[in-house]
Amino acid sequence: MGCPMAKKYWLMKCELSSCSFEELKTDRPNSTGKWRGVRNYQARNSIRDDFKKGDLVLFYQSNCDEPGVPGIAEVVKAGYPDPSAFDPDHTYYDEKSDPDNPTWYSVDIKWKRKFKSLVSLKDMKARKGLKDMKVVQRFQRLSVQPVTKKEFDTICKMGEK
Repeated sequence: MGCPMAKKYWLMKCELSSCSFEELKTDRPNSTGKWRGVRNYQARNSIRDDFKKGDLVLFYQSNCDEPGVPGIAEVVKAGYPDPSAFDPDHTYYDEKSDPDNPTWYSVDIKWKRKFKSLVSLKDMKARKGLKDMKVVQRFQRLSVQPVTKKEFDTICKMGEK
């Protein structure tokens, strides 16, 4: 009998106008969001190859007055072909994407827990222990980023203050 795979940790950015963390909880069926429309190859590779059911996600709200992490979500469906790529009426349609050899992938996440307070990007940048996190570094714009367990735990502790 093999050892179970270690859980991975992620930070996923979502523009506030697309879906807030609260909206994920209250307005999505079963508090589950279908992460569609990722059109960056590096992010796609992570979704396709690395995301597993049970992985934990820091839900990062961006493009708002105070960007940051209001809480945690959980991966409930690992990477699968992004159906929006095949729908000509969808904003994220890609005429070159082939259902038999898909270019783009989606992942489903479920609302898990809201922090007592938002962990702002400003606070993350001020924390020495988070200096290696991609989100605090200049020119790191990927919407999907791996996070170490230590970084994940630090953000969780910050959110409970």
